[in-house]
Amino acid sequence: MIALSLALVADIVDGELAGTTADTAPVVDGPVVIDGREAAPGSLFAAFVGERVDGHDHVHQAAAAGAVAVLGSRPTELPTVVVPDVRAALQRLASYVVSRVREEGDLTVVALTGSQGKTSTKDLLAAVLGRSAATVATRGSFNNELGMPLTALRVEPSTRFLVLEMGARGIGHIAELTGLVRPDVSVVLNVGQAHLGEFGSRDAIAQAKGELVEALTEAGTAVLNAGDERVSAMASRTVGRVVSFGDVPAADVRVKGLTLDRLGRPSFRLVRGEEQAEVSLRLVGAHQALNAAAAAAVALACGVPLAEVATALSEVETLSQWRMELRELDGGVIVLNDSYNANPDSVRAALDALAAIGADADVRRTIAVLGEMKELGETHDEEHRGVGAYAAGLGVDHVVVVGEAARGIHEGAGGASHLLPDNAAAIAWLAEHVREGDAVLLKASRGARLDEVAATLQ
Repeated sequence: MIALSLALVADIVDGELAGTTADTAPVVDGPVVIDGREAAPGSLFAAFVGERVDGHDHVHQAAAAGAVAVLGSRPTELPTVVVPDVRAALQRLASYVVSRVREEGDLTVVALTGSQGKTSTKDLLAAVLGRSAATVATRGSFNNELGMPLTALRVEPSTRFLVLEMGARGIGHIAELTGLVRPDVSVVLNVGQAHLGEFGSRDAIAQAKGELVEALTEAGTAVLNAGDERVSAMASRTVGRVVSFGDVPAADVRVKGLTLDRLGRPSFRLVRGEEQAEVSLRLVGAHQALNAAAAAAVALACGVPLAEVATALSEVETLSQWRMELRELDGGVIVLNDSYNANPDSVRAALDALAAIGADADVRRTIAVLGEMKELGETHDEEHRGVGAYAAGLGVDHVVVVGEAARGIHEGAGGASHLLPDNAAAIAWLAEHVREGDAVLLKASRGARLDEVAATLQ
């Protein structure tokens, strides 16, 4: 974070100093953290009171790691800014820091959302922009009303790009986030079925996602998926410039000539007008080509040349943890760990990737280990059966369904499916059946914790 006197922090958030005075208040010039173990010299520790843990009880831990001050709801052993609402104070502080860096530097704020692909696209974009200038981006999927300000508070005077992933669980959530930090570039990837149970319909999801482009000024740019009709319709909801991406002829930044290698990694031509450049991704899945096109459209809008964009995209080797992680084990087994989260669209994309890998002559069998997709509301059972039928239609050799909540997948997949009660049973089944030449996909919503199964397998 930029260096700020704790007295100024108190003024910004309308808090009261405790344990120090304005004249003796320390300077905060380290990261702002909510976990004392992550503190560093100069840190500000934000102490939250949760259902089970009170951050104020762990101030000593933050102090030992170098924290010099606390933002909390009561005085502590360190100099403290006392406020009635720590989260609201943290948001106000983030808004101030970004505004100040904007005024004093050359900061461009990019915000992106979508039903799936947010984190992968954010990772790709951060890699592309980071190759040309100092870039701060959301870590993992920390994209809510707490994660977004913590990301924004990481900007320094030298930061050129701030890339913010924004999630929504209801109408008004994204508007709240953009009210804190206004984007210069807004990216909407797609409108799918993630959180359908909370929103009720895809139209409601589109209404919420579109709040991101409504936040733009006339100087801003909306980057929209030309192949998603609900997203492309958002062009009417912004006063900014519109740039589209996709694999359809109407896209301004277009994917052409897509092919997959033996491990399902896409190569394609990235086309903008008369310009084109070859991209060979090291990531798995045809869907990553559209994510790359979205990242490219943003980078081009930010002034990065197409050739540099293509080179940077081709150099990205990893994404955030448990997202299409590909490993070829010593025993000749291919593991595709996509266990961080799941919805019907992302599961189908992962199954497509597994099928592409399975087309290689050296792959003996394909095995999909699938768990529950949460937050689907009344469509829960229907969508699970649909995913099972899709896996069977692709010819997946074994569909291993983990947990009674995912029974619909088992019912949809039919004879090639095995319904197991829990992760322990899945681990035992894999230990008994997986052999050299098999390709194994693991995919479910985060609550299913299939990463535990992946870790044992690997």
